[in-house]
Amino acid sequence: MKSVSVSELRSNFSRVEAWLSGGDEIELTKRGQVVGRIVPTPAKAPKLKMPDFAARAKAVCGGRKIDTASLLDYNKGRS
Repeated sequence: MKSVSVSELRSNFSRVEAWLSGGDEIELTKRGQVVGRIVPTPAKAPKLKMPDFAARAKAVCGGRKIDTASLLDYNKGRS
């Protein structure tokens, strides 16, 4: 783990930022004593794309209208 003093952090922030970008954790010291720790943020997960159910239903059923209530009633009798 890398260590940097408060005054170094103020004067050389770009170097500390580069360490964080590289995934390093940094101990923050003041007068030789550790006062904190700076950790990089975790990478953001990619946003999930929701499926287009309407387009899928159109691809499967074409232009036909489907009565969902009758499908549910039909499936109840199959249990």
